Amino acid sequence: MSERLLLVGLGLGLLSAAGAQAQSADNRLAPVVITSVAPQAGPVTETNPKTPRQPVPASDAADYLKTIPGFSAIRSGGSNGDPVLRGQFGSRINLLVDGGEMIGACPNRMDAPSSYIAPENFDRLTVIKGPQSVQWGPVGSAGTVLFERDPEYFSQPDVMVDAQLLGGSYGRSDQRLDATLGNRLGYLRLAGNHSRSGDYEDGNGDTVPSRWDKWNTDMAVGWTPDADSVIELTAGTGDGEARYAGRGMDGSQFKRESLGLRVDFRNLGDVLDRMEGRVYYNYADHVMDNYSLRTPSGTGMMAGPMAADVDRRTLGGRFKLTWQGVHWQALAGVDAQTSEHRERSAMGVDAYLNEPWARDAEFQQYGFFTELRHDLGEQDRLIAGVRVDANQARDYRDTLGHGMMAMPNPTRRDTRNDTLPSGFVRYERNLSAHSNYYVGIGHVARFPDYWELFSPDQGPEGSANAFAGIEPEKTTQLDIGSQYRKGRLEIWTSAYAGQVNDYILFDYQSSMMGYTTRAENIDAVIAGAELGGRYRFTPQWSGDASLAYAWGENRDDHQALPQMPPLEARFTATYERGAWSAAALWRVVAAQHRTAVDKGNVVGRDLGDSAGFAVVSVNGAYRLNEQFTVSAGVDNLFDRAYAEHLNLAGNAGFGFPSDTRINEPGRLLWAKLDWRY
Repeated sequence: MSERLLLVGLGLGLLSAAGAQAQSADNRLAPVVITSVAPQAGPVTETNPKTPRQPVPASDAADYLKTIPGFSAIRSGGSNGDPVLRGQFGSRINLLVDGGEMIGACPNRMDAPSSYIAPENFDRLTVIKGPQSVQWGPVGSAGTVLFERDPEYFSQPDVMVDAQLLGGSYGRSDQRLDATLGNRLGYLRLAGNHSRSGDYEDGNGDTVPSRWDKWNTDMAVGWTPDADSVIELTAGTGDGEARYAGRGMDGSQFKRESLGLRVDFRNLGDVLDRMEGRVYYNYADHVMDNYSLRTPSGTGMMAGPMAADVDRRTLGGRFKLTWQGVHWQALAGVDAQTSEHRERSAMGVDAYLNEPWARDAEFQQYGFFTELRHDLGEQDRLIAGVRVDANQARDYRDTLGHGMMAMPNPTRRDTRNDTLPSGFVRYERNLSAHSNYYVGIGHVARFPDYWELFSPDQGPEGSANAFAGIEPEKTTQLDIGSQYRKGRLEIWTSAYAGQVNDYILFDYQSSMMGYTTRAENIDAVIAGAELGGRYRFTPQWSGDASLAYAWGENRDDHQALPQMPPLEARFTATYERGAWSAAALWRVVAAQHRTAVDKGNVVGRDLGDSAGFAVVSVNGAYRLNEQFTVSAGVDNLFDRAYAEHLNLAGNAGFGFPSDTRINEPGRLLWAKLDWRY
């Protein structure tokens, strides 16, 4: 074991040239186009993001996650929506990429963390619903989302290629390549993608400003001295642009830089089983302006071209040990992160380039965590975990507001420090070989994020600003669920109920300059459920159905909690025979009447009640041979005009009436070719 541990301190080895060998057919992409994803065990859902699915996803993670019951997104046009899980938003969802956090920079989350993720560049997507794990950084009260690339071990020289071409309506064009070569010493992996689309038309035939153009490139070099050991160095970059029907500015730059180092050693001994370590560096440089992708509009001081450049530099790491016994498993570790935010802006075309950077915020976090799994018997087990996070935020702003409205900042150079606990305990039981259930309770104390401390115009009543007045959010939540699989039938359920003290809420207040925002703490209760099932009627025909509902109430004023997605159901009929498959998806969304007008979060506010809608989509797939699969589909087959409840109001600069939701695309045709070698 000591020799294995010494490998941690060694450098990366050089890779040898590798020959080619076809991969077995057992690992090929399935010819079925996925329309929904079921959980695998307890509160955990895991899927392969490379598998074709419908609706055809946008160029980021938010729309991709919507195929998992319980997820929705705050829509802003064609790309870069913001994911929502069970009606919860922002850092309530812990979103990690290869174990690190890629944090956006825009004060209004134009570049949400999900906008930097190209889902199909990853091998595995894992979702843990609820506060039911403490090992992935500060706990997300709504849940944890992990996009991961798996290290490779080659027992002999080999090459693997996973590529894709996609074309569709409104100028949609995607290209992706993921290639790995290696031998027993290690591997080299290159992954890249490019995605673009023009403005789409809604079901009424009206053009919605929504075009985007994005690309990403990532590289990994791994040293594998044996099948249980890997040291991997990663590097990546990307950029893009997107215009928004629901914002006064567009994103003309989404520059990303990423570096990472991972060490992972398994099967170390009889008790100490695994040792993992990661360090990562992520940098986002985001430019927003009103002239690159649109014609400037406005009056008075707001007329003419203007731009703002914001960036965020994040450095973090984690170290974890795992011990294994006959009837138990334990892990413990530490993680840390530091993040700096800067900004600059100016009137005029590209004038911001001549402005100096101004640092406005800095965050630091240090955490310790431990989890234990104990088998109580052959059919039941107990899983529990605790963590403690030390958080610090510092306010570097000299003034609040802009231009003639700027005022001295009363919290200039002030520092906030909070040490916050989180934990959970969950009981799981197998009732038989075909069914199981779980019951878990978790508690999360969440430190306010950048958007809650620095973006609001005002803080709670009586406070100097949000930085001084907003309290950490505390969530205590009960999660339950069950699964049944036997023969032709599969059924799963999950439900939750929670009490949230000091829930962070944004109150939008109309003014002569548009809207100002006040951040405040309230007490809230939340509840909801997701359920689904699958039944195979014949060897060729099967049917799937899922239902998701989220509910929340502001206990301070006994009104609805804002930004809650409505009841949603999905029904799918699938036909499979040999190399062929075909499916029809019927998505039904109810009207939403539980709203709190002009209250919400940093991105969106409730615009009032919304109407329900139903959309039908169809797809088909054919496996040409062991390497090639072609799939095609039509989203919104009947060209319905509809809008999602969670949405931005259309921007007046594009001629949209105030408080009018942005419609979704009308009929969209797409075709996709996958090659896996």
